Amino acid sequence: MKPPSLTRDTTLVIFAKAPEPGLAKTRLIPALGKKGAAHLADLLLQNAVKEALATSFESIELCVTPDMEHPYWSSLITDSRIQLTQQVDGHLGERMSATAKRIIDKGRSVILTGTDCPPLTTQRLLAAASALEQHDSVIYPVEDGGYSLLGIQQWHPSLFSDIPWSTDAVANITLNRLKHLQWSCWEGELLWDVDTPNDLSRLPSRFESPVISWSLE
Repeated sequence: MKPPSLTRDTTLVIFAKAPEPGLAKTRLIPALGKKGAAHLADLLLQNAVKEALATSFESIELCVTPDMEHPYWSSLITDSRIQLTQQVDGHLGERMSATAKRIIDKGRSVILTGTDCPPLTTQRLLAAASALEQHDSVIYPVEDGGYSLLGIQQWHPSLFSDIPWSTDAVANITLNRLKHLQWSCWEGELLWDVDTPNDLSRLPSRFESPVISWSLE
């Protein structure tokens, strides 16, 4: 494991949504049903938290919506290293921007992630943190054209504004903005995430049986 000193001044943020049936992973509802899609969202979220806790990050935020008081969060968080924070209102870019700025204004670097990318393992999180020690930014692109992780040492609004979120242009636009800022960028290997029914066949075996059992109800 990477020495703690390399992650001491970086905050890892996991953006998460409470896995409520009918509201979570809605694009998977046709394949899994409302309960099945919500259950998969729960498994993905638990996996993201598990991978984060296996790192040496001393500062981990679970930045949540719709409400910090939702009972789900108290049952999920069992480690004192995780701080629960509330997502601000607005589109994804506005929420990410506000969180990144808040953390960077405290003199820390920030790594922003979500919960939909099973290949974003502990080792890959640590690789990104290590690279952020030597670069202005780090990114893991995903096959659908987005990214599963963005790490930055400085904040700039152009990284989060006027971007067509949830399209195949997100990663390329972000990389071009980083280039325009003349920030060095470490680009990790291309990963995949779980957004549509076609992605379900790629899930590791630990995700499969519970999802299938829920979808058949």
